[in-house]
Amino acid sequence: MSKAEKINWITEMHFEEATKAREILSIYNHPNEEVQQRHDEFIENSIANYYLPLGVAPNFIINGEAYTLPMAIEESSVVAAACKAAKFWSSRGGFKTHIIGTQKIGQVHFLFHGKIAALKSFFNAKKQDLIDSTAPLTANMKKRGGGIIDIELKDKTDLIESYHQLHLTFDTVDSMGANFINSCLEQVAKTLQSMAENDEVFLKEQHPIEVIMSILSNFVPQCLVQAEVRCPVEQLKTSGGMSGMAFAQKFIQAVEIAQKEPYRAVTHNKGIMNGVDAVVIATGNDFRAVEAGVHAYAARSGNYSSLSHAFLEGTEFVFQLKLPLSLGTVGGLTQLHPMVKWSMELLGKPNAKNLMEIIAVAGLAQNFAAVRSLITSGIQKGHMKMHLFNILNQNNASDSQKEKALEHFKDHTVSFSAVSDFLKSNP
Repeated sequence: MSKAEKINWITEMHFEEATKAREILSIYNHPNEEVQQRHDEFIENSIANYYLPLGVAPNFIINGEAYTLPMAIEESSVVAAACKAAKFWSSRGGFKTHIIGTQKIGQVHFLFHGKIAALKSFFNAKKQDLIDSTAPLTANMKKRGGGIIDIELKDKTDLIESYHQLHLTFDTVDSMGANFINSCLEQVAKTLQSMAENDEVFLKEQHPIEVIMSILSNFVPQCLVQAEVRCPVEQLKTSGGMSGMAFAQKFIQAVEIAQKEPYRAVTHNKGIMNGVDAVVIATGNDFRAVEAGVHAYAARSGNYSSLSHAFLEGTEFVFQLKLPLSLGTVGGLTQLHPMVKWSMELLGKPNAKNLMEIIAVAGLAQNFAAVRSLITSGIQKGHMKMHLFNILNQNNASDSQKEKALEHFKDHTVSFSAVSDFLKSNP
């Protein structure tokens, strides 16, 4: 079907008011045909665009440089919280970051029923041949300083009978590298099977290698970045009268709870990901891969725990976050989506390492803002104020009613019922 035929079919088949449904889709198709065609070619069966607001969070000082962060997200108060945290730390030395590692992982999963010693001997003899078989795929990546770092044979027979892995480590420089890694893995798997089929040891034992699958891993604990803020304890004094030391101690206790209590840890880390995902989406990166890798990292000890840590170091308060982030600034949507290109330019056209640092800072800022609210005024006071517009729009409030409501709820608690009652008494 053509796009128009798809739209007609879907609206006639599934909507009571097909004409109205088509009108909505027409609104969310870009008026520029070239831009819309590009959007349509991102995915299959495209019928419209699904928009998220793009906000900006200024005043971020990262390693001495000023940044304004692009944030694509639908949740109220996220951008405001990032702005508030950025402003707070801009006068206290800003955010400091460093890259701990950039290695990414891919695996060839296979079965071998023969003697493990024979498999190890075969692998040691053929390891370089396996790497060399990918030369046409890795040539350009090597020129940029990346490629396959190493291949290991891993015995996983304690998990599944006859199960083994080729565990490959990659550096993909400024690309996220999924397609590159998967192409290399598939080539290595073909070479592995081909060489085994013609190897005397395997022919003698009559135990061929059976490749199950070849795929990258989104668990990237060696592709790691740390972000940090620190300041003298006395600089944490709140406007509500809480001393700097009292604030620091309560903050540290709140983070410790998230380290020990999984029910709290999940929500704590979700707050971190509010900031992370918003910038990941704005820069055209794979937020599902990032989410999966980050939450796996949070559970790497066997217990799900906080990604951030807070502590006192002498008279200084220190707040840190380590995140595994596999990101790209070339390839994928980065050169295709106009808003992604715009966001990248806003950030000064960062390379992948710079973007890792920026996104980790977004997560740390978001986490600081959330925990600070929790231990002082409570999370709902600020959040519901920001959510007020959504409630007013759900109630189809007029511009005049919105103006009156904004003034009224400066001094009153926001809730759906309270807003509804206010609108009824202020028609």
